[in-house]
Amino acid sequence: MTKPVDHGQVEVAAAWACVRQNLRASAGQRLFDRWLKPMELVAPDGDGVVRLTLPSAFMTDWVRNHYAERLTHEFRAQLPEVRDVVVETASALQSRIVPPAVLPESAPAPVAPPVAFAAAVPQRVPGDRPVFDPRYRFDRFVVSASNRVAFNAAKAVAEPGAPRFSPLFLHSGTGLGKTHLMHAIGHAFLDADPAASATYLPAERFMFEFVAAMRARDTHGFKARLRGVDLLMIDDLQFVAGKDATQEECLHTINAFMDAGKRVVIACDRSPGLLEGIDPRLLSRLGGGLVADIKLPETELRHAILAAKLAEVPGIVVPEDVLELLAGRIRGSVRELEGALNRLIAYASLTGDTIDMAFAHATLGEMLAGPAKRVTIDDIQRAVSAHFEVKQLDLISARRAQAIARPRQVAMYLAKRLTTRSLPEIGRKFGNRDHSTVIHAVRRIEELRGVDREIDSAVRTLLRSLDG
Repeated sequence: MTKPVDHGQVEVAAAWACVRQNLRASAGQRLFDRWLKPMELVAPDGDGVVRLTLPSAFMTDWVRNHYAERLTHEFRAQLPEVRDVVVETASALQSRIVPPAVLPESAPAPVAPPVAFAAAVPQRVPGDRPVFDPRYRFDRFVVSASNRVAFNAAKAVAEPGAPRFSPLFLHSGTGLGKTHLMHAIGHAFLDADPAASATYLPAERFMFEFVAAMRARDTHGFKARLRGVDLLMIDDLQFVAGKDATQEECLHTINAFMDAGKRVVIACDRSPGLLEGIDPRLLSRLGGGLVADIKLPETELRHAILAAKLAEVPGIVVPEDVLELLAGRIRGSVRELEGALNRLIAYASLTGDTIDMAFAHATLGEMLAGPAKRVTIDDIQRAVSAHFEVKQLDLISARRAQAIARPRQVAMYLAKRLTTRSLPEIGRKFGNRDHSTVIHAVRRIEELRGVDREIDSAVRTLLRSLDG
């Protein structure tokens, strides 16, 4: 008897074929072949989550760090019902990988939500059970004096029973562990009480779903779904600065959780007192709970983080003196530190070279230059305009010609890397552009640096002159 065709599976596979084509075109053949081509699609469960697998943990980490949001965006462009894309290391999931034969060669890209898939996958709403990142648990968070208060507070919030304090407000610079702790809270909270419910939302998604609810005249449904859970977590609160209606709803939501004795966790890139463009009532509510910061990691913590990361990559040998070099020189975010280690391992695997001090200096270059001097966005715009021989006013203009757009993207990339300004602040300095434009620029330059020697050389030159 012929096995019936799973139309939902075919539609997802067709979307995956289109996503792969788009990734190949945007990333370039070399980067695509090395990191993205090995990804395989797992047969969908009908839960709105697309699962992709890679053959090694190292490749999985790299794709998650560089392409997680891009994959979600690409899939949603094909299938709006997709609510998340999860990238995992192939193991027990191997038996469910979709074979290439499931997608006919002539299968067209879907242009509208397919009925079969739409029926199986409900549209994402704030109250859906979130898919927490399996990498981010408490036992994988390296603790020291710089983050101990935040770590202990996060564990306390996740404990069953009446919350000891709420809201918990976590703040730090980019890449120091806020999101790790929030996912860890979600894991621990649901592990302790499987019947409980939790919601994790980046502030940008909170705003998007609230605006969508207003347009659909379903704000009552939005409130009911969001406030019906037991744990609410909102990340990157700074992104709602200046969004009055969203802030008003956020305040009412937090008040409702407080009145019901429920848990709220908020993360931001600065303390409540330093936030600009935020309703004073919301700041007062946030400051009324426990405010815990995460400081820059000290040398001992940086070394411990490197050791923990290296333990996850069996078969890779990094000499102690190289680890000491990284821990001593790269003093910014944990993400930057891990990125340096990932870069060393990736380059070594591509070239076949042995990792030693000479290889580390040759590979990491400007990353080992030590603490950077204070650089402003104006400094960056002046340097970029001089290097590319364009007017500084062009960088903040509406012009989209390639000769202007690429230097503008380089300047945004450098602003994100060399300053502590938030994405919305950077966008405002470039002609009041949206923060999503800055995100796109940063990712595009990161991609081009791997495949375009001219762009990589320009960025290196500008980094030396600005960070000198």
